[in-house]
Amino acid sequence: MKRSLILIISLAVFLGVSAQPAKRRVTTSNAAAAAGAPKKQTADRASMSFPTAAEMPEDVVWKRDIYRSLDLTKDKNAPLYYPVEPMGRQVNLFTYLFRLMLTGRITAYTYKLDGVESFDEKDKLAVKDVLDRYGIYYEEKGGKYTVEANDVPSAEVTRYYIKESVYLDQRTGTFSTKVTALCPVLMRGADEWGGDATPYPLFWVNYDDVASWLAKLPMMASNYNNVNNMTADDYFTMNRYDGKIYKTNNMQGKALANYCKTDSDMVKEQQKIENEIVLFQNNVWGHLSHEDSLRIARQDSIAAAQGKTKTVRAKSSSSRSSSSARSSRSSSAGKGGGGAASSSPRVSVRRQRR
Repeated sequence: MKRSLILIISLAVFLGVSAQPAKRRVTTSNAAAAAGAPKKQTADRASMSFPTAAEMPEDVVWKRDIYRSLDLTKDKNAPLYYPVEPMGRQVNLFTYLFRLMLTGRITAYTYKLDGVESFDEKDKLAVKDVLDRYGIYYEEKGGKYTVEANDVPSAEVTRYYIKESVYLDQRTGTFSTKVTALCPVLMRGADEWGGDATPYPLFWVNYDDVASWLAKLPMMASNYNNVNNMTADDYFTMNRYDGKIYKTNNMQGKALANYCKTDSDMVKEQQKIENEIVLFQNNVWGHLSHEDSLRIARQDSIAAAQGKTKTVRAKSSSSRSSSSARSSRSSSAGKGGGGAASSSPRVSVRRQRR
């Protein structure tokens, strides 16, 4: 009796559904597509398992975009470079990004001559172009590319360009530094006689696109603790890197090398930009006294003042020599003329030690 009742109910439900007009049985997703709404892409597993990081608000009241060059031979940046060759499941950052790009899981974008990143559709870089342009040996089969581990030029990628945004979030009242783009740089051309290697920036990647994958790349954070206790995303989120500024977003679109004539000028400009950011952050909340802020501001002009000091010293020494010459001439004239001038005692001032 129960089976008969279940069959009757199921048959009634089926007839009711099939009797509905076709237009009423349109699903929500099909209705959205018919209305012209953009189709949402299916999220990959890495994005689903990765907790969404806090994004930079679009309406921040203050922001400064800075481009840095990371030398991977330095200790702070070494976690991005080692191991140079894969050791089991451990790989360095470039090998990891290269494999993701090779399999189509992340998108690479063209590095332009002005060095400004663009993540538009027209600037997408084909995998084959990267392989052919930099002489990376590969095998193609069925539209898929295969590169052996020994042919991945991870040992030559000893530098990275990164773009970071320092901004003030008025909602939380905090300053944050967020990495927004990464660019591996191939260093080639160094010779036996000490010639400098030539940098070849490979491609830009949008950090938000690779953040979920970087959260799965473990790395060693210390020489004293060999446990892989952090991920590549932790490394960039906590700003553990050490990089020199080579460009900022400015109205003229110039890099530091365009207006710094010497290496010393470059160092001064880099320190000036760093001080400007620190000074702004501290002055917003009044963490520095007026005297401290003036002290930091003066650091930018110390080097220039040193050059002026040499000129002032030269002028003062010449004025002292001329004054001594005048005094010697007057004393000799007094001796020759006799009278009160010759009999006046010589006065000397001696500074006592305390």
